[in-house]
Amino acid sequence: MYSLKRYDFQLPEELIAQEPVERRDHARLMVLRDKIEHRFFYELPEYLEKGDVLILNDTRVIKARVKGQKRTGGKVEILILEKIGEDFYRCLVKGKKIKEGTQLIFGNIQAKVIRKGQVCDIEFSRDIMDYARKKGEVPLPPYIKKKIDDEKYQTVFARKEGAVAAPTAGLHFTSQLLEKIKSMGVKIGYITLHVSYGTFKPVRSEDIRKHKMEEEYYIINEETAEMINTRSGKLFAVGTTVMRALESSAKNGKVYPSHGYTNIFIYPGYKFQAGVDALITNFHVPRSSLILLVTAFGGYERIMRGYRIAIEERYRFYSFGDAMLIFKTE
Repeated sequence: MYSLKRYDFQLPEELIAQEPVERRDHARLMVLRDKIEHRFFYELPEYLEKGDVLILNDTRVIKARVKGQKRTGGKVEILILEKIGEDFYRCLVKGKKIKEGTQLIFGNIQAKVIRKGQVCDIEFSRDIMDYARKKGEVPLPPYIKKKIDDEKYQTVFARKEGAVAAPTAGLHFTSQLLEKIKSMGVKIGYITLHVSYGTFKPVRSEDIRKHKMEEEYYIINEETAEMINTRSGKLFAVGTTVMRALESSAKNGKVYPSHGYTNIFIYPGYKFQAGVDALITNFHVPRSSLILLVTAFGGYERIMRGYRIAIEERYRFYSFGDAMLIFKTE
C-alpha cells in the first residue's frame, strides 16, 4: 500500500499535452461513478444538480521567471517563489557560481543573495514584482516544450496573484460554462491556494509515508465555508489544490474559515474530513503526490484502472490535458 512502485505506470510521451484544446471546455472528461463514462467537459452540468456546491481555486500564476545578470556579467535567471519581507523574496536561482553575497541586476533593480541553498533568499533594491509583471514570464511546467500564450495557462477566474503553477483542473472552465452552472441553482465558491514549485517535485521516498510536502499558502473565507457547510446537495472540489485547502481546515465534515500555510500530504489511507463528494482533476504524473491524493479519494484499483483505460483511449495527460470527474465511493 505504501510502496511508491504501486503508483508508477508507463505513459507514451505523445500523450503529454503540449497545448490546450482550442476551446477550453472541449477537453475530454472521463467520469468515474459505478462505471466509466467518456464525455466532454462541456457536459459537466449533466452531473450537477440544484443545491450542489462547486469550489474553485482563484489563484493567479505570477510572471515568476525573470532573467537578469550577475554584476560580473554572467547570465542568471530566477524563479520567484514567495515574498518573505519588504523587498525580500525566496527564489530558485539558475546561474553559475551563485553564493551568499553574489550581486545581481534585473534592469534597474539591484539584488543580493542573502542566503544560498536549494532555494535562495534575495534582497532587492525595490519590489521585483513590478519589474516581473512587465519583463517576466509565466513559468510553464518543464514538460511543456512549446511557447504558449500566458493567458492560456490562467483560469478564467484567476484573481489573486501568488502561484508559480496553475490549478490545472480549473483551466477547462469557460465563463459561459460557469454561468450555465450557476443558472441551474448550483452555488460556486472560491478558495485560494498559491501553488508552489513543489507541485513539480517527484516523490522520491520508496515508502510514500516519508515524503514531505512543500508549504503552500491558502485562504478559505467565511462566505465559502458557510456555503459548503449549509449546502443541500453534493460538494464538488475542482482540483487537488482545492481538496488540499479544504482538508487543511476541516473536521468531521465541517469546513472552517482560515488562512495560513499548509503542507498536508494526502495519500491512500487518509481519512477525508471536508465532505467532498466528487473531485474534478486532470491526469497526473506517475509517482507523484497528485496521483497519491487521487487514489486516496477514488480508490487505488478504480483510479489505476481509469488510468489504464485513459492510455488505451488516448486521453491527453498533465497540465493541458483532459479531465476526470471522480465520485467518491460509498
